[in-house]
Amino acid sequence: MNAAGLLLAVAMAGAMTAQAAAPAQPAVATVAEPVRVVYQFSDGAEQALRGLRNIHNHLNADPTAKIVVVAFGRGIDFLVDGANDANGQPFDASVAALTARGVEFRICANTLRALEISADKVNPEAVVVPSGVAEIARLQVREGRAYIRP
Repeated sequence: MNAAGLLLAVAMAGAMTAQAAAPAQPAVATVAEPVRVVYQFSDGAEQALRGLRNIHNHLNADPTAKIVVVAFGRGIDFLVDGANDANGQPFDASVAALTARGVEFRICANTLRALEISADKVNPEAVVVPSGVAEIARLQVREGRAYIRP
């Protein structure tokens, strides 16, 4: 080995020794952001019942999840006065319980107009938005929410 090769070998060995001797960087604890989700309800009371159960299970698994339900088309049925599930149970109790856990409900004004349902017939827990599909797109793009359609 010539002198240049010897110097290079010594320099590399020194660098490797310095890296091995360097103290490990402490792990920085970070607080995880809550999972943000939008659920689409657009297919009637059966989907709503299934979706409300999914949301209940979702929150049991991850109580910090931030969930918004957007209803349009026949998906609004569970948010209208007098709506009952297949067992005759009112949806109001499930909606109130989930609202108490932080779930937000949004209902499409376009659908209300098309079905000739006045806003005073909508569950008071729900917020009327101009367009259900536009609201879902906004929540996905601007708020980075995951999309679920039960």
